[in-house]
Amino acid sequence: MLETFYPDCWVDSAYVVPYEELYKKGCRGLIFDIDNTLVPHGAPADARAIALFDRLKAIGFQCCFLSNNKEPRVAMFNEPIGVHYIFKANKPGRKGYERAMEKMGTDTGTTVFVGDQLFTDVWGAHRIGIFSYLVRPIDPHEEIQIVLKRFLERPILWCYKRYRKKQRTGRNYSFSPEKEQ
Repeated sequence: MLETFYPDCWVDSAYVVPYEELYKKGCRGLIFDIDNTLVPHGAPADARAIALFDRLKAIGFQCCFLSNNKEPRVAMFNEPIGVHYIFKANKPGRKGYERAMEKMGTDTGTTVFVGDQLFTDVWGAHRIGIFSYLVRPIDPHEEIQIVLKRFLERPILWCYKRYRKKQRTGRNYSFSPEKEQ
């Protein structure tokens, strides 16, 4: 049951995901959370985020921000980047993920999600069948409702680490367009 919340991959940062490798394997669309995935909560796009999206566009990716925030926050972040975005996405609901793939012209087999929360980002991606990367939060100072979620995430991540050590077979932890959903 906890496996519903397990990420397909867990990395230190959205900035270390092997994007070129994903593209070679058939990924064409990337969906990102913003706050604490790419920048600290509420921060504008910084030089590192802008450079990342310039790189992703040059590789050939379609990108979309999927955020539960209101439009002013998401639009402000996206202004110097210029990709698709969806605000008030109601993650982990399926509709936001579906709309993101529609905007990018991709499907579940060619899309990857990158986010920092298990109960919204990873669970939502899995509910629709999208490969997920969990990244470590950028800033440890978060709003109280996020702090409470992080507290609940800890035992799941502990179980995930044990599961990954014991189960090197089973679920495919490498993005592949042919991945079983």
